Amino acid sequence: MKRQEAAMVRVHEAVVVGGGLTGLGAAHALARAGVDTLHLAPKGRPDARTSALMMPSVQYLAEAGLLADPAAIGTALEAIRIIDATDRLVRAPETLFEAREAGLEAFGWNLPNARLAEAFEAAGRALPGLTTLDIGMSAMAAGENGSHRLTLGDGSIVEAALVVGADGKGSPVRGAAGLRVRERAFRQAALVCDLTLERPLEGVSVEFHYPDGPFTLVPAGENRANLVWIDLPERLEAARGAGEAGFAAALMAKSKGLFGALKPVTGAFVFPLSTLGVDLAGRDGVVLVGESAHAFPPIGAQGLNLGLRDVADLARVIALEGGRQEGWAERVSADYARSRAPDLLRTGAMVDGLFRSLLSEMLPAQTARAGGLWALKLLPGLRRRAFGLGMGATGR
Repeated sequence: MKRQEAAMVRVHEAVVVGGGLTGLGAAHALARAGVDTLHLAPKGRPDARTSALMMPSVQYLAEAGLLADPAAIGTALEAIRIIDATDRLVRAPETLFEAREAGLEAFGWNLPNARLAEAFEAAGRALPGLTTLDIGMSAMAAGENGSHRLTLGDGSIVEAALVVGADGKGSPVRGAAGLRVRERAFRQAALVCDLTLERPLEGVSVEFHYPDGPFTLVPAGENRANLVWIDLPERLEAARGAGEAGFAAALMAKSKGLFGALKPVTGAFVFPLSTLGVDLAGRDGVVLVGESAHAFPPIGAQGLNLGLRDVADLARVIALEGGRQEGWAERVSADYARSRAPDLLRTGAMVDGLFRSLLSEMLPAQTARAGGLWALKLLPGLRRRAFGLGMGATGR
């Protein structure tokens, strides 16, 4: 992979805009397929978060040469434990889902985003058809012969037949392409930080379900965990601002004391929650991957998993195209959009349904949620079906 200073004019077959994990994955997939690819990846702060990648995503990374051994950098997710911590009239049973029921050693792996990025970048450096610039896009317009003309942050111009938007929720690529977006904000926000626990999770991801959102502890090795706490923003800010002892007391109360004292080892970050979706994930030589096409609350570990399924489908569509004959980019974008539509619709409905069922104050919705968890607890066949859907095995 070549890093070079931006010249005034350059032509590539494809440009990927966005330096996150889906952008890195998409640039690698295109170059690996023999497409002359420019990756616009401005450097930001190191991403201190982790991502719970399900086994289909981990298998894709291995097949694509992006990550050889998840055990070298991550923690196996061997089980998921759900605890209804509400005081509602109709409560769901405590439920434990174990990977071994599905014939797996683990549902997936909890992996540090920064280490994943390092692995993706190392894989990209071995590809001669991939050029990376530490610079962003400032504008995009129609070029000659159906191509796209991108103006970069330094004023130079790039033309390409195919443009991949991996540039996040605000996606300038999506806006320039005129691809419609639907977005809905929630009252809730999410607080994330890393913790140590007196009693380790031992490979079990634990979700305490509260009326305003789940309090989730994801194992991060030994006695460490990653916290995702969804609640009303005023409660999160009050807990975060209560001082070290006050914050630790709030964490212990939310976890019911099951793991002893919880001690934050990183700063706590609070961010608002919303959902985002597009009517079409590609058109006229433009495709969208990752959060430029879809974004959800951090429930069900769907975000990056869905983004990597975007990348895998893009790689598949490029391989089926077989070459760069006239109109190839338009065909790729149209085929990609058709391929992604069912998965985006299904996953969006699943995450929205999970979140709404937890937040709903209506008794019928609470009864349906509790009944669903009882069915999952008691019916092994239904549980295995849920495993496949949750891991994305039926996503394509």
